[in-house]
Amino acid sequence: MLDGESGISVVGMASSGREGLELAERLNPDVVLLDLRMPDMSGVEVIHALRSAHHESRVLVLTNYQFDEDISNAIEAGALGYLLKSASQEEVIEAIRAVHQGKRRIPAALAMRLAENMGRSTLSGREQEVLELVVDGLTNKEIAQALGISDITARNHVISLLSKLNAKDRTEAATIALRRGLVKLKE
Repeated sequence: MLDGESGISVVGMASSGREGLELAERLNPDVVLLDLRMPDMSGVEVIHALRSAHHESRVLVLTNYQFDEDISNAIEAGALGYLLKSASQEEVIEAIRAVHQGKRRIPAALAMRLAENMGRSTLSGREQEVLELVVDGLTNKEIAQALGISDITARNHVISLLSKLNAKDRTEAATIALRRGLVKLKE
C-alpha cells in the first residue's frame, strides 16, 4: 500500500512484536506502524519498550481492535495515532504524515468514545476481580465465597463498580465491560 508513495519509504517489516522492536531499535524509523495483537509482545508492550529506551520513533497503531481499553492503553503508552484496518488508504497515508509531524490522528468516532470515558474513575484491582465474576454470572454471595470476603463487602464492590461504569444494573455493567474491553470472555 505504501510502495511508491511520495515521501514515504518502508524501511522494514516484522512479523512479531519482539522482531518489530529489534528492527525499530536498529533502523530508527521516523514512524512505526504497529498492530496491537502480535506474537510474543503486544503493541502496547512494544510502545512501552520504545518509550523506556527513549526511542524517537513516533507510533501509529493500525489494528482491528476498537475496544475503549485498547485505544486508551495505546494512547497512554505513547502512540500518537490510532486507526482501524478498515481505514482507507488515503486515511492511512494522511495519518502517517500527521504522526510524522508529531500530530495526533484518531478518527472522530474513536476520539469521542475516548473523551467520554476519560472522566470516569478507574476500577480498583478488587473491583476488577468482582467485575470479572459479575460477567461470569456470579451472585454477590458466590463472589464473596470466590474471593474470601463477606457478602456485604462483595455487594459494596458491585455497587461501586456499577457507579464507576455508570451502569444501572449488573447486566449493563457486564455489557459495558465487554464493549470497553475491561474483561474478556473466557473460552
